[in-house]
Amino acid sequence: MATVKTFMAKPGQIPQKWVLVDATDKIVGRLASQIAMALMGKHRPTYTPHVDTGDFVVVVNVDKIAFTGKKWDQKVYRHYTGYPGQKVERADDLLARAPERVLSEAVRRMLPKNKLGVKMLSKLKLYAGPDHPHQAQQPEVVDWGKKIER
Repeated sequence: MATVKTFMAKPGQIPQKWVLVDATDKIVGRLASQIAMALMGKHRPTYTPHVDTGDFVVVVNVDKIAFTGKKWDQKVYRHYTGYPGQKVERADDLLARAPERVLSEAVRRMLPKNKLGVKMLSKLKLYAGPDHPHQAQQPEVVDWGKKIER
């Protein structure tokens, strides 16, 4: 009787692709969950939890991202400065100041909370405008996340 062997990837064994996503009118949480899955490598049948098997993800037009409901006014981002008290910032203020941080925080919270998660997050490249410096990697254009109905 033959035994079934489980495939376990080794570091550097799985080739990593580059993926390009346009975030215009995409919902933050739905897009962030798709990005997190690609960064972890869970979209592949060769996914191994302790090895980085994910792809590089380039996201453009992050400044045109959307929330549903009243989240622009009600959602707050807290940051501990090292002094007593916290810095609290609403989502619309954060989008105006640093648009990449809105999507970056959403994706970061969906990744593992360890050294491997930090390595996965470093493969996420976010840009506020339509231009990016990763043309040489020839990223594959994908359509992730549901568009908001306007």
